[in-house]
Amino acid sequence: MSLKITAIELRSVQLKTRMPFRYGIATMTEFPLVFVRIRMTAEGREVTGTASDLLPPKWFTKLPDKPVLEEISEMLEVIFQALNQSAGLEAETVFELWRQLYRGQEQFGQARGFPPLLAHFGTSLVERAVIEAYCRAAGQPFARAVATNSLGIRLGEIHQELQGLEPKDLLPAEPLSRLTARHTVGLGDPLRDEDVPDDEKLTDDLPQSLESCIRRYRLRHFKIKVVGDLAKDAPRLAQIGELARECGIEEARFSVDGNEQFTSIAAFREYWTALERESWFSWLQERLLFVEQPLHRKVALDEGTGTVLHGWERCPPVIIDESDGDLTTLPKALRLGYRGTSHKNCKGIIKGLVNRCLIEHRARRSAERRIMSGEDLCNQGPVALLQDLAVMACLGIESVERNGHHYCAGLSGFDEAVQHETLRAHPDLYHRSRHGWPTLTIENGSLSLDSVNQAPFGVGSNLRYESFPLVTPAKD
Repeated sequence: MSLKITAIELRSVQLKTRMPFRYGIATMTEFPLVFVRIRMTAEGREVTGTASDLLPPKWFTKLPDKPVLEEISEMLEVIFQALNQSAGLEAETVFELWRQLYRGQEQFGQARGFPPLLAHFGTSLVERAVIEAYCRAAGQPFARAVATNSLGIRLGEIHQELQGLEPKDLLPAEPLSRLTARHTVGLGDPLRDEDVPDDEKLTDDLPQSLESCIRRYRLRHFKIKVVGDLAKDAPRLAQIGELARECGIEEARFSVDGNEQFTSIAAFREYWTALERESWFSWLQERLLFVEQPLHRKVALDEGTGTVLHGWERCPPVIIDESDGDLTTLPKALRLGYRGTSHKNCKGIIKGLVNRCLIEHRARRSAERRIMSGEDLCNQGPVALLQDLAVMACLGIESVERNGHHYCAGLSGFDEAVQHETLRAHPDLYHRSRHGWPTLTIENGSLSLDSVNQAPFGVGSNLRYESFPLVTPAKD
C-alpha cells in the first residue's frame, strides 16, 4: 500500500488536574494536551489519523533547574521538527515511513543536543497518527495489522537476533480483552480518608485517598513512587502495605518506581537491603512485580551497574524506563542484568513492539524472568489513553499503570460534543459521572478493552478537532 503524508497540523487544549500529582521532582497541576492530525493518501484514498499526548515537565530530561516553560518549548520544538520532516513523506509501508522519520529526528536531536527520549517524542506522535490513518484505510484494527504484519515491520532490522521472525511469532494471537489497572500512589497522595484536609476535599464524586480508590475500583495492583530517602519511604511503604492488608486484597501486587532518585547502584542496593531488614517489608516483597528505574539515567547503563546487578544474589527484578531512549538501549540493559523495560506510547509504538518481541524471544531461551511493563504519566482520553490501551492489549501486557483518571476529572475539560461522542463509541470504557462528564470505568480493578480493540487504533469515535486551538511554531 503506497502511503504519503499530505497535510499535518498541531492543536492543543489546556487541562487542569483535580488534585496535584507529584512524581519525582515535579508536581503537576495543569498541562497542555496536544493533538497531531495528519491527512494521508493510501492507494489513492485520503484518510486522516490523530495522535495526542500531554507535555509532561521534568520527565524527558529531568533537569531540576530548567524552567518548565523552557521544557515545554523544547517539547514543542521536537514535535514541530517531526511535523515538518513528515510533510510529503512517502513509503510503501508504515515501517518504512517510520524509519525515514526516525532517522531524520535522530539527526536533528543529535545536532540540537537533545536526548533521544525527547527527540523521539516528536517521532512517536507522528507515528501514532500514521498508524491510525493506515488502520482506517486498511479496515483493520491495530492488533490485526500487527498480527498480519501489514505494517511491514522488519524485526531483524532493529534487533539482528530476531532475523526471520515476525511479530505474530512472538506476540499473543489475540489482544487482551481486559487489563488490570495498576494504581499509582503519588508522592503527595493521601493514603486514608482522614489524611485529606477538610479544605482540600473534592466534591466531584471521584475517590481521593488511596483507601477510597481501593473501595471504589476494587484495586489489586499498585505502583508506589519513592523518593530514595529511607526515613521518608519506609513509613509510607509500611502504611500502604498495612492499608492493603486491611482492605483484604488477596491478589495484591506492587511495583516500585525509583524515579531515578539514586546516583549509584551501590546506593540503591544499600537502600533496598535496609528495607529487607524491616519485618513488615516481607509481605510487600513477596508481592513485588518489579522495581522501575531506580538509577538516574546518567549512570543507569554504566558497566559498573551491571557488575553489581549480576553479583547481587537477592536483587529484585529491576527494569529501565527513562533510560530506554533509543533502539540500542534495551539489549544493553539486558546484558547489564536488568530484567526488561517499560512501554509507553510516547517512547514509540514500533520501538515498543520490537522491544516486546525481543523480550519474549529472550524469555523463551532463558529461565530468567523477562519483563515489559505498561506505564504512563497521567495519560488522558479521548485519544492518547485509548491508543495506549490498544497497544498494551496487543503486546499482552496485563498490568498497566493507569492514573490519568485519578488526577483529572474524566473528560470534564472537553466540550459536550467530545464527551458525547466518546461515550457513544466506548460505553464499556467510560460512564457518566453524577456531574454529567464521562469518567473511566474500572470494575474489579480492571478495564474492558472490547471497544478499543475493535476500533482502528483504539479510538472508535469520530471526533472533530477544529474547536481546539491551532498551535504554530514560535518565531525566533
